[in-house]
Amino acid sequence: MLPHQSSIVLAITLGLAAPALAADGFRLSSTSVAEGETLAAAQVFSGFGCRGGNQSPQLSWSGAPAGTKSFAVTAYDPDAPTGSGWWHWNVVNIPADTTALRAGASGASALPKGSVEVRNDYGASGFGGACPPPGEVHRYVFTIYALDVDKLDLPKDASNALAGFMTRAHAKAKASITALYGR
Repeated sequence: MLPHQSSIVLAITLGLAAPALAADGFRLSSTSVAEGETLAAAQVFSGFGCRGGNQSPQLSWSGAPAGTKSFAVTAYDPDAPTGSGWWHWNVVNIPADTTALRAGASGASALPKGSVEVRNDYGASGFGGACPPPGEVHRYVFTIYALDVDKLDLPKDASNALAGFMTRAHAKAKASITALYGR
């Protein structure tokens, strides 16, 4: 086999082995955050030199693929100067009949029954708002995952790495909104 042929075979093999996460019609929308727009003060952390509302955003989704058994929502800053980004929010075990989370649902009884909030990188369960270092503009990626299981079996003190691994292992599709924030 010629070198370029082995590259083509490898690309095809990897393409077939990777799960297809793009589902036609699976969409994430929000009245709180918008693609490419600056986060409102409501979604900014209160602490670390930031003064915001520390409120989870309103999120709605539609078009989940057939066979979806639950959802997970994450909020992630890939630009944080940690070497591994910063997890602002991770909610798993959202029931399959749920299509929205209201603004401020984190930490409240407003989350659907059975939903579990994983400890964020501030060290608390629930939503932790944006607070990048001064002078930097960061991306905040809000993602909804449609999962093929009713429940992710995670320990009570699961890390975001473990929750992320399990979420991606069971993802049928995902949809995201990327917002910005700087100070």
